[in-house]
Amino acid sequence: MRLRPGPEAVEEAARLGRLDSRRRKGPRWAHTASATGWGESTFAEIAWDKSRGAAARWAVAGGVLGLAGGLLAFAPAAWLAGAIASATNQHLLLADARGTLWSGSAVVVLTGGPGSRDASALPGRLDWTIGIKGLGLELRARQACCINGTAALQVKPGFGRVTLALAPSAGWVGQWPSAWLGGLGTPWNTMQMGGSLRLASPGLSVESVQGRWRLAGRADLDLLDVSSRVSTLETLGSYRLNIAADPSGSGASQLTLSTQQGALQLSGEGTIGPGGVRFRGEARAAPGEEAPLSNLLNIIGRRDGARSVISIG
Repeated sequence: MRLRPGPEAVEEAARLGRLDSRRRKGPRWAHTASATGWGESTFAEIAWDKSRGAAARWAVAGGVLGLAGGLLAFAPAAWLAGAIASATNQHLLLADARGTLWSGSAVVVLTGGPGSRDASALPGRLDWTIGIKGLGLELRARQACCINGTAALQVKPGFGRVTLALAPSAGWVGQWPSAWLGGLGTPWNTMQMGGSLRLASPGLSVESVQGRWRLAGRADLDLLDVSSRVSTLETLGSYRLNIAADPSGSGASQLTLSTQQGALQLSGEGTIGPGGVRFRGEARAAPGEEAPLSNLLNIIGRRDGARSVISIG
């Protein structure tokens, strides 16, 4: 006679069977771990993929920055030439620019502006270097014909502003032939001036704030032993144009023209401000010099009897 197992025995046998089946199959993630070789959960695979993506992005960013740095380090001198031409409306050009932005040379040319055929170049080449100084840049320039040693110009950028500061000099900063002004066109090309221009400054800075310029400090521009082919006189005289900041702080700079000596007497006053240059002056012949200066007085300004009225702006 066979005994039939009770309900409890049947249930126990079924439970043991399920456990044995699970042991034979192993964990559900065993196949994944074996396939990847990691022996970890699929979360490790996701993290690995993300880290590889981030590394690739950093590599691309590093390459772009490296390329930009290389381009800036070897930027051509033509970049500086283009910036100066744009800032001066093509009245001042650095022609035949060679080298890099940081160390280069060029021929300095004055022109009458866009479309003008008038142009006058200085002899020799201007050499410059640009380096970092403090929170800005310093441009150092040398030119055998016209700069006294080395002229230093500091450039300090800021939020919505930029400052250009000419380093103080005990003597004169630069001296240029007056004939160079003929490149600017009328009336300089008609006068065909001789003599020289000499710049001296104990310190001068120009600040641009949102497109408006403001000057601080002082500079003297001397016109020495000036002559002109329009006059039969050998020399016309020597003159000084003084540029000084307005002590009231209005932002306008004061201009004063005076005669140091000579047959042609020049005088006048004006300002340089947000509205541009405004100048009112006059030219007269010294007693006994009216005849040889008559034609020149007609060219300089508007003739008013014995004097010629000079008006700019």
